[in-house]
Amino acid sequence: MADGPDGDRPEPQIPDPRPLDAIDRDILQILHTDGRASIRSVAERVHVSRANAYARINRLIDDGVIRGFGARINHERAGQGASAYITLKIVQNTWRTVREHLRALPGASHIALVSGDFDVLLLVHTPDNRALRELVLTRLQSIPEVLSTRTLLVFEEDDMEPDG
Repeated sequence: MADGPDGDRPEPQIPDPRPLDAIDRDILQILHTDGRASIRSVAERVHVSRANAYARINRLIDDGVIRGFGARINHERAGQGASAYITLKIVQNTWRTVREHLRALPGASHIALVSGDFDVLLLVHTPDNRALRELVLTRLQSIPEVLSTRTLLVFEEDDMEPDG
């Protein structure tokens, strides 16, 4: 397997997704609202057999349309009372390397390569401002490919996901 343009392994290839029909979109909406919905419940709500619903969900997973299932967490109640968006400027062509460093950070919950005045947007949740300071000044700024950071404290946030 050849290395990518910045020396890292290329991303695994996911097959091109097949077109989604109305039933697939309904299944996605149901699972987006309630990731714990049973196959039986999904099948009944979209008016297909359980076998059909099961096959469709597996196809959506295999095609990479559904990336996974998880819980939406109230970070403050879970002991992660300090949240921040951190912008990073990085060395050109080091995205994959930087992304692997960021994935390993405690409390990192969203990483995006973006355009504009900075290169990466990172959302983190930490127990308190002291832990946030440690994460930024020690962990992030020690990554050789990170040229600069800017921290934006989150005072209040609202989860835009549907209530399940």
